[in-house]
Amino acid sequence: MFIVGNFIYALAKILDIALSIYMWVIIAAAVISWVNPDPYNPIVRFLYRVTEPVLRPIRRRLGILGGLDLSPMIAILLILFIQYFAVESLEELGLRMR
Repeated sequence: MFIVGNFIYALAKILDIALSIYMWVIIAAAVISWVNPDPYNPIVRFLYRVTEPVLRPIRRRLGILGGLDLSPMIAILLILFIQYFAVESLEELGLRMR
């Protein structure tokens, strides 16, 4: 049973790293949006393609309040919630199965 526990624990760690990287990608996209980026720049296009599928539904539901786009902050809060709830729960489950 310890093999399954180690697998779940490793899966939780990989999910934690992936969520942390995605959070930094959202932060980078938000910072770049403050300036007038070149839309043909490959980095800008990559950031837009990666973050827009998550941020667009949040923007649709929340809207833009007074010219402020709060969708990156909401997405980061959701990522932190997933990290503190789901990832921690998976880690605990993996440790208990060892």
